[in-house]
Amino acid sequence: MKFWPLLLVSATAVGMETALTRYFAVANWSDYGYWVISIVMVGFALSGVVLALGRGVFQRHAEALFAALPAMLTLSAALGYCGVIVNPFNPLALQNPDTYAPQLVLIALYYAALLPFFFLAGLYISLSFATNAQRIGAVYASDLFGAGLGSVLVLGLMFLVSPFALIPCLLPLLALAALGAARYRKRAGLGALAALLAAELLLALGPQAAISQYKPIYPPLHTPGARVLATVHSPRGEYMLLDDFTERVNTDISNNSGMMGYPSPPRSYGLYRDGARIASLPMPGGAQTGYAPGALDALPYTLRPHPRTLLIGASGGMRIAETLALGAAPLTALEPDPVLYRALRQGLDGSPPVSAVPGLRIFNDNPRAVVSPGAGYDVIDISADFLDEAPANVYAFSAEAFAADLAVLSPNGVLSVPISIQDFPAYALRLLATMREALVLRGVADPGAHLFLYRSAWNARLLASPTPFSAADIAAAAKWCDDRSFDVSYYQGFDAVAARSNLYNDLPAVSFDTGTMAAQGDDDSLADEAPGILAGQVTPSASAFDLRPVTDDRPAFYAILRLNQLQLLLARLQILPQAEIGALVNLAVLAQAVVIAALVLLVPLAAPRRERQRHPVLRPAVYFSALALGFLFLELFAIERASLALDDRAMGFSLVLGAMLVFSGLGSFVSSRITSAASAMRLAWLTVALWGVAMLWFSGPAALAGGALPSWLRVALIVLILAPVSFAMGLPFPLGLRQLRGEFFLPWAWGLNGAFSVVATPFANLLLRTIGLHAVLGGAVLLYTIAALSYPALEGQIAWIPSLKRSAAVD
Repeated sequence: MKFWPLLLVSATAVGMETALTRYFAVANWSDYGYWVISIVMVGFALSGVVLALGRGVFQRHAEALFAALPAMLTLSAALGYCGVIVNPFNPLALQNPDTYAPQLVLIALYYAALLPFFFLAGLYISLSFATNAQRIGAVYASDLFGAGLGSVLVLGLMFLVSPFALIPCLLPLLALAALGAARYRKRAGLGALAALLAAELLLALGPQAAISQYKPIYPPLHTPGARVLATVHSPRGEYMLLDDFTERVNTDISNNSGMMGYPSPPRSYGLYRDGARIASLPMPGGAQTGYAPGALDALPYTLRPHPRTLLIGASGGMRIAETLALGAAPLTALEPDPVLYRALRQGLDGSPPVSAVPGLRIFNDNPRAVVSPGAGYDVIDISADFLDEAPANVYAFSAEAFAADLAVLSPNGVLSVPISIQDFPAYALRLLATMREALVLRGVADPGAHLFLYRSAWNARLLASPTPFSAADIAAAAKWCDDRSFDVSYYQGFDAVAARSNLYNDLPAVSFDTGTMAAQGDDDSLADEAPGILAGQVTPSASAFDLRPVTDDRPAFYAILRLNQLQLLLARLQILPQAEIGALVNLAVLAQAVVIAALVLLVPLAAPRRERQRHPVLRPAVYFSALALGFLFLELFAIERASLALDDRAMGFSLVLGAMLVFSGLGSFVSSRITSAASAMRLAWLTVALWGVAMLWFSGPAALAGGALPSWLRVALIVLILAPVSFAMGLPFPLGLRQLRGEFFLPWAWGLNGAFSVVATPFANLLLRTIGLHAVLGGAVLLYTIAALSYPALEGQIAWIPSLKRSAAVD
């Protein structure tokens, strides 16, 4: 058999998986992309089960199937994508107890639409294993190389086309795969070509993908006279610059601005990524900044006039203009997002670039890569939209990041950190707990004296300083807030009870008991609980939510739900923030995956009695299950660390996936030439274990230190670090399959790999959320240890197939 058609099928399968994930991110919300991973692996697991149960039929018709499957894959991909497009799934209705039931049916229809393609792809791959049992290493290498090729290919396509056009670009690979059929090549090629033409016509003339009406961009995009000024394709997301009459500078302005003589925020362009607004870009004529003194984020510039300032997140240039208008001099602005950075430097299709101003420096880098101890900033200002601007930006909100920021402030400098309280006030309490931890890391004995918390009705700002705020600072800040009808929620000595008599913006706590905002008269839930949070006490919110500090090891900021209260969470779906839904989707996928994995584990019961007697099941079941879980666990760990080093989640994901698949493919290819399988298995386990220990201690500091290096060098170093462990991880799977040359158990092992890969992704994500990256990495090492202990040839005495005992020494 030629293996390049297998490579193309694997490339298309991974490309389809990534393309569908991007579809859900743009058309709905990225959280629902977990379904795609589930559907992919369920299809692969099902293909292994079906092949094991119908092994004789599939083996006899293997050549005909290899010829026909590319055309069937092409048509099923097009039909499945159209089925996804026409599905009227409403993510908001899913969160309503009265309307969620029909949405469950629509979710099942997503599975029905996409499962045929991934089942057929898995069948092609597992049939390749079954018909090439003597060349397992080469087959698995082709599969992994193809998957790596697919991830790189779709990454490149994301720079060129819309996410909605990715799937039509991938289908020609399947037509090429048909040309590799050993028999029926001409008929296979003509059939695949006809299928390709039919599929492309269907995708071109059939239902067209569109942004969901429930995305934030939908209303402004459909206002009279709205114009899309620019579209930028990128793996980071689909960017759209919008001009419509609703677009304004997105800042929290005082209700008293008019009385104080400040104008309203001006019109602007709106920049959206994947349908969510991320920045206001100035219109021609320059940014108007008369409103700036009345904005919530202006207080630090009153406390520290004419400060040397570090601005983290330039918001398309509007925040640069604001801080300059407030007296910042000199000003260093950091904008990690490449599209926003381009807008600052070159402008973006009608939006002008930032004008050159003496003392203004603009960097496109990770915040921790630019600052250095002794910089002596008077103000470090994090823009209000920075946290939600990109997934990797969450690392700027960890305790370690805040400690690094405090280290580069002047003794009386101020760190200003924003947080939205529109959904849950508890997020501000988590920010408070995280800043407390940062101050403790800096050796501060009394963190409360170094903090000042104030807010509007929708947003809060937490000010922190390396030295305690003076009485004069507190008095000036309190007066500034009072003049603008902002509320003070904490400073050391603040009387929350007395402050209720002069409360401008009521802020009740969220009650899960009633599913409402619970309040008795005027209330400021932040003021009520802030002292307890800083004292490490269990406040009502700390009891209801997980308010542990955000760290580099546990970086998920929007992760305060206690998942052990699942019944209560499901009863209160309607008040949960969208950012928290991903955890519940993970739980749902995990529950489904566990059921599927259990069913696949039971498949050997359907094997002929003679084969069951010849093949002990427990050891291979443990072995292949542990490998599937361990591989995905380690992959997730590497993606998180690469995202921190590159300050780019999309690039981190693609780089790690591509590098690990390619080098694992090399390991698999070499496995076919290994004569001592037991020694190779020991070496693979030892490599994973040593690599894991090294990464546990050094990956965090190395990722941060590498942030100051050029991007190309960071990419090269990440690939270099991943190469040895990925090579080692490519060995165990083919080494195990070499022991399973039976017609029934080899496809079953492939099905196990798929089934437990479904389990691995949500399980690892939940571990990351609740415990931390160290648990994910430790879990990976433990799983590879379990696999090594269950490997039958480890002692050179045991084989799964009695007839192979004689060849165990050779293997």
